[in-house]
Amino acid sequence: MKSRDSLVRLKSFQVTEKRRQLQQLQMMMAEFERMSKELEHQITLEEKKSGITDRNHFAYPTFAKAARQRADNLHVSIRELKVQEESAELALEEAEAEFAKASALEERDGGMRARA
Repeated sequence: MKSRDSLVRLKSFQVTEKRRQLQQLQMMMAEFERMSKELEHQITLEEKKSGITDRNHFAYPTFAKAARQRADNLHVSIRELKVQEESAELALEEAEAEFAKASALEERDGGMRARA
């Protein structure tokens, strides 16, 4: 049956797309983690150079303040991406289940056609 074959291809495409989306989220989280670590390193260097580690001190380096804010923003983004990742994982599982059903129906129909 053509309709079942196209349904299987559609479900396969959906699974591939969900996997791609999940990989993109994971890559973005890894990149944000890398950027955050780099910022933390720069903050540490700036604090050592100035000799001031108290963020509330009036002479705390402006660059360190800005980098700290940026690192904090990255951490918030990572948390938000983790929520999206969980959602994408669930969507992938659903798409894989639908693909498995469609494949099973196609196999069953193929077996019936072969007997006929």
